[in-house]
Amino acid sequence: MIILIMGVAGSGKTTIGQALAAAKEWEFHDADTFHSANSKAKMSRGEPLSDIDRQPWLQSLQIAIAKWLQADKNVILACSALKASYRQFLCGDDPRVKLIYLTGNYELIEQRLRDRHGHFMQANLLQSQFDTLEAPNPDEAIYIDISQDLSAIVQQIRNCLNV
Repeated sequence: MIILIMGVAGSGKTTIGQALAAAKEWEFHDADTFHSANSKAKMSRGEPLSDIDRQPWLQSLQIAIAKWLQADKNVILACSALKASYRQFLCGDDPRVKLIYLTGNYELIEQRLRDRHGHFMQANLLQSQFDTLEAPNPDEAIYIDISQDLSAIVQQIRNCLNV
């Protein structure tokens, strides 16, 4: 099974993904590591990525997901996956890929980004993330409210997926 944890920057994808992976003893991967140096530099300068910028990143992620599925691995992937077309490209309709959508209000997420240091994604790009976001249909994803504490979020995901 692949659990794709999606949401805007600062929603907690990495923190939640790592905690869930540790609880299940599954592999964890952060989609940020798949970005090119040029894309990271662009975001560090406060410039949002275009679909053209994202294409090589999405292709790398699609290849990784296909390999994990072929190897029958259990993997948690933290990935923004902001657009429906990105999610379709990455996952297709494979029932082994489960989508978790982290939701929260702008102010909470903005504060988290401002408190975060050493990351290429700047708080001033948050609005562009919300502008790009195409929330999945509730029948396509499990919606998780990020205002809860970490252990409650991890337990909620585990309960919803029976893992």
